[in-house]
Amino acid sequence: MKFASRTARIEPFYVMECAKAAAELARSPACRNEPMIYLNIGEPDFTAPPLVREAAERCLRDGRTQYTDALGLLPLRERISAWYAQRFGVDVPARRIVLTAGASGALQLACLALVEPGDEILMPDPSYPCNRHFVSAAEGRAVMLPSGPEQRFQLSATAVAQAWTERTRGVLLASPSNPTGTSIAPDEMKRIVEQVRARGGATIVDEIYLGLSYDEAFGVSALTQGDDIVTINSFSKYFNMTGWRLGWMVVPESMVAVVEKLAQNLYICPSTVAQHAALACFERESLAEYERRRAEFRARRDFLVPALNRLGLTVPVMPDGAFYAWADCSTFAPDSWDYAFDLMRRAHLAITPGRDFGQADTKRYLRLSYATALPQLEEAVTRLRRCL
Repeated sequence: MKFASRTARIEPFYVMECAKAAAELARSPACRNEPMIYLNIGEPDFTAPPLVREAAERCLRDGRTQYTDALGLLPLRERISAWYAQRFGVDVPARRIVLTAGASGALQLACLALVEPGDEILMPDPSYPCNRHFVSAAEGRAVMLPSGPEQRFQLSATAVAQAWTERTRGVLLASPSNPTGTSIAPDEMKRIVEQVRARGGATIVDEIYLGLSYDEAFGVSALTQGDDIVTINSFSKYFNMTGWRLGWMVVPESMVAVVEKLAQNLYICPSTVAQHAALACFERESLAEYERRRAEFRARRDFLVPALNRLGLTVPVMPDGAFYAWADCSTFAPDSWDYAFDLMRRAHLAITPGRDFGQADTKRYLRLSYATALPQLEEAVTRLRRCL
């Protein structure tokens, strides 16, 4: 069978390859007395809170499972709009909010709407691998710009200006970032947007971890920079609804009809049950629970990052959001890929090597997720200390 050439431009998702290896080892006799600890997958150990689950049950009982509008339920878009005003102090009309089949669906829609074949999109190196593959699937090319710790592993306005060519269509950023947990400072975001806007380009910002910001200096939406910004968000991370596959995007008004047309043809609509359940995310009781969980994530970060630094697995930039630590393992091994598998075998720790996230020095880094309970993190540090 002959496959489309675009498939050759999509690399394997190495995070999942490591996860498969860890799961196989976990089932073996070697892990009988010391079970595998998983610090590799970016999925909260929390699940949807009670009101959300109850809303899903009511939806099923009442038979409200038919298609919704391609843009999503208007009441849910209105609640998201109110959340932006309450949480981030930004006015985002519901008519500019499009509900999607997860943040992945939103990124696909954004790339298909904005990227022509041959267009180039500037991205930081390191960054989440699927983001560059969404660009490739739209027949564009992701241009990865080395972004080290001195830049908080993020693009700068200077780097954008220097890298821009006649083929550049725009930038795709993530703030906070996977794999580093670092954000772009609001003043730097302003400068980036100005550089892109001056060249007639598009600014797309992945904000799926914005709800999990721990520093007020960085917990600011890029939407404060103008109505021409496209942002991506999700119910997976802050709202703990990973398997529900529900996200959203905020787009300029002129882009709504374009995205709606694409969504109608590609997905029809997001999950109806997930949308009805997500309405309960914005109840006072649910929001209080999410804030309690955000504080728990922060406590985990405040334990894990100093512990890694003491062990010599240095985290060059303190993560200000998400639930990842980007740790330098070069003192112990030349390549984090082999080292991650070594730790998997010796310490029964599943940790993600840097290979997925780019080419700029990523082989010296490991990504550790602290989306797991504190006792598990404490045991993980004990095992690391033993190995190191």
